[in-house]
Amino acid sequence: MVIAKVEVSGRVEGKPQAMVVCFILGLGSLITLNNMWTMGDYYYKVFPKYHPVRVLTIVYQPFALVATLILAHYEANISTRMRNLTGYTIFFTSSMLVLTLDIATSGAGGIGPYIGLCTIYASFGIAHAFVQGGISGDLSYMCPKFIQSFIGGITASGAIACAIRLFTKYYFEKSKNGLRKGALLSLAISTFFELLSVLVYAFYFPKLSIVKYYRSKASSEGATTVAADLAVAGIQTNQQVECDLNEQERLGAKKLFLQNIDHAFALFLTYVLTLSILPGFLYEDTGLHRLGEWYPLVLITVYNITDLISSYIPIFKCLKWESRKGLLITSLSRFLLIPAFYVTAKYGDQGWMILLVSYLGLSNGYLTVCIYTLVPKGYKGPEQNTLGNLLALWMLSGILVGVSLGWLWTLGKSEKF
Repeated sequence: MVIAKVEVSGRVEGKPQAMVVCFILGLGSLITLNNMWTMGDYYYKVFPKYHPVRVLTIVYQPFALVATLILAHYEANISTRMRNLTGYTIFFTSSMLVLTLDIATSGAGGIGPYIGLCTIYASFGIAHAFVQGGISGDLSYMCPKFIQSFIGGITASGAIACAIRLFTKYYFEKSKNGLRKGALLSLAISTFFELLSVLVYAFYFPKLSIVKYYRSKASSEGATTVAADLAVAGIQTNQQVECDLNEQERLGAKKLFLQNIDHAFALFLTYVLTLSILPGFLYEDTGLHRLGEWYPLVLITVYNITDLISSYIPIFKCLKWESRKGLLITSLSRFLLIPAFYVTAKYGDQGWMILLVSYLGLSNGYLTVCIYTLVPKGYKGPEQNTLGNLLALWMLSGILVGVSLGWLWTLGKSEKF
């Protein structure tokens, strides 16, 4: 067993600072991807024949899922610090490459730049796999509010990306190449947040007292993945012969999955439904309305704002749902939104569509936080780390199936790919 030599006396401090860092880490894990979703109007102008939003969304998913599967299998032997720093570094580098590609090609369309963009987007998938499972596992044995802040940062990344895009679109609307200028400025801002995530995770987060306390506690329970983080914080660990006994006592991934199969199914279904509608359907299948070319961006913004709001509802214990059956039934009932979206897109006004998108965001954020904070309860550090990785695997599996099913909306349409 790994025993960390750390003394904790009195009240462990640093909780508010740790929550802020977790929020920044959540922001950095999806800010660029969300930014590129909100740039759909720009990409549809540059690549009008290639369904850019739908294709880019699905391109990174197989890479994310396969990488997550591999990392989840070997999670007990992978340094959490190296995994997360690798993921955020890839995010930062890929964001820079998207900027570089657009500047180098002067915003030209064509199959060459499109393939280059898809290749970079695949690297986002690998980065997402490193970060989503790594941070989820890292925070699962800490205070539940940390992982809630991380998810809050993820949902906020969408709202912030939309706010940036709305501002840049309005500011550059009447200038020459205004759409492209706004897109480049949006990408530059998201690249800054990626760099910020690398820096705060590498140099600030591991030195917070409360983080050192939780990692030391996880280490004393047999977690070997935190050794590098504890070393950075100046805490020494010792390897003991008792690790064999600890391995025997520790529940394996298969048993943990079976114990939480209802949560796995609920999280999977939540993201299957959400990603079958967002963002492809909102960009391509909602028709023309009074808002004109602003309509898809407004819908994406409404989704992200409601997703962000709902992720903080479970902070209040009286509003947090912990019923396993209730969470599963709710995730299943959301599939009634599919015919509702279809009918509204065909016959309804934009107000009804905004209402449906609002419910989509509210239910997605709420279910995600409830499941993520409920699953690790009652387990020891190493098992909580495994569960964090499994949660990421279930989520990404749902996303892949969702974006794949999203192509069914195109059946019967006259446009050819």
